[in-house]
Amino acid sequence: MTMNKFLKLLYMAPMAFLISSCDNNFEEMNVNPNASRNVVPGFLFTRTQLTTVSNNFTGGAYLTIGQSMQHFATYKEVPAAGDKYFNYTYSNGNWALFGGDPASAGAVIDIAQVIEALETVPDNVNKMSVSRIWKAYLYHRLTDLYGDIPYTEAGKALTDKNFTPKYDTQAFIYADLLKELDESLTAFDPTKPTFGAADLIFAGNVAQWKKFGYSLMLRLGMRLTEIDPAMAETWVKKAIAGGVITADSDLAKIEYVDGSITASRNFISAGLMSTDYVAAGGDNVEGGKFAKTLIDHLKTTKDPRLNVISVVWTKASKDAPYVADTATALQTGMPNAAFNGLPANFDQYSEPNPATILKYSAPLLVMTPAEVHLLLAEANLRGWYSGATAEASYNAAVTAGLKQWALFGTAGVISDAKIAAYLKANPFNTGGTMAQKLEQISTQKWVALFLEDEYEIFSNWRRTGYPKLTPTNYPGNLTGGKIPTRFVIPDSEEQYNKVNFYEARTRQGGTNTLSSVVWWDK
Repeated sequence: MTMNKFLKLLYMAPMAFLISSCDNNFEEMNVNPNASRNVVPGFLFTRTQLTTVSNNFTGGAYLTIGQSMQHFATYKEVPAAGDKYFNYTYSNGNWALFGGDPASAGAVIDIAQVIEALETVPDNVNKMSVSRIWKAYLYHRLTDLYGDIPYTEAGKALTDKNFTPKYDTQAFIYADLLKELDESLTAFDPTKPTFGAADLIFAGNVAQWKKFGYSLMLRLGMRLTEIDPAMAETWVKKAIAGGVITADSDLAKIEYVDGSITASRNFISAGLMSTDYVAAGGDNVEGGKFAKTLIDHLKTTKDPRLNVISVVWTKASKDAPYVADTATALQTGMPNAAFNGLPANFDQYSEPNPATILKYSAPLLVMTPAEVHLLLAEANLRGWYSGATAEASYNAAVTAGLKQWALFGTAGVISDAKIAAYLKANPFNTGGTMAQKLEQISTQKWVALFLEDEYEIFSNWRRTGYPKLTPTNYPGNLTGGKIPTRFVIPDSEEQYNKVNFYEARTRQGGTNTLSSVVWWDK
């Protein structure tokens, strides 16, 4: 089923909300004739997949993390959440996954309803397992961004009328997410029904969902290296033994299509096109360009991804049309926090390639062999994996990371010769120290996961300290010249959930700022 057709069904189908009754015999007046009284798990699962990955991309992943991790830069002050460490409200949008205000639905509520609707029927074991894995994916992103969050009591606004859920500690949440993954992966039964086409990632393929689940377990286990190495080792080994994503054929992605239905377009390209890169040449809406740190790194390492992701708009003459030029010599990144006003040479800075990144039909890569091989390389360094050397896993990661751009179309194809040349010019540092090897692995992750998962890049940087980024210190910034290390929980929590919010804030050091840290960030 194509994305267009499925989205038509999704939005035309009865929305899966539980409709509460009303007092004084007004039941009939209180029922929406166009909505279902019952949860439709397949449709609701599709919606939670879409909203989980796409929520607040522009504010959270692009303007906040993308700039602070120095993939992007801006000359303006208002959108400079990550460039100049301003305007922290851009990071608040991810909280909408909980449902925004207490009466509205979000991915947290959606997945809770899906699980509740499925859990009493034994034949739904595969649907339940996939839903629990996706729940873990959703919550690990939220807790990594905010620290202590509502978890055990979250998602119950519609069913239990609980609009003031308690905040669980991140330590508890991580332990429970890993338990959820372990139990759901063990419960899979290939003979039972699946979500089929309602599953936009694997179309119900149980074998691939198991690899995704174990890959997520590997990611979460590795997140604990600085806070609980023994726990990290246990879960990393369990994940590897279960079987993780190492082949291109198992890459987890969501396909999008170009067309008149805007909801079927890739939300990254649509977001970048609508909020910043709306025209060829000239000023951009948010003043955005690629950052100097990223472009300099790609040029220094002779990385062929540079010509896939980056263009400079040029003209043959004053009256000629702009042309997107991918020539290496032209690519120039804009320094972070260097300007307050349109730079005279703004047109000479690099920005996203319309033939790859800005294509509405570009896929979203959710979990890739490139990331998993880099995790395996680190596991080998720590003595937790002997299936391949760190060098072999690193080389496999680089190869997969370069090849995956072919999924974006012919402009993304990188030849085997260029891949070989890149590896020859940037060999794994087999003779280096543990720190040097970890830096090389984490810096490669900073490149390989670009665009795919800025959130994971942000988490890995906080955990390892790599790549080494030089902070900016723009006048009046909110962090004292420190790269942000946590998203800010929105002020609305003080209105809707004051007691629990204050208790969690006190427990986490008494602050709710961009410079706060989460539990595993040591």
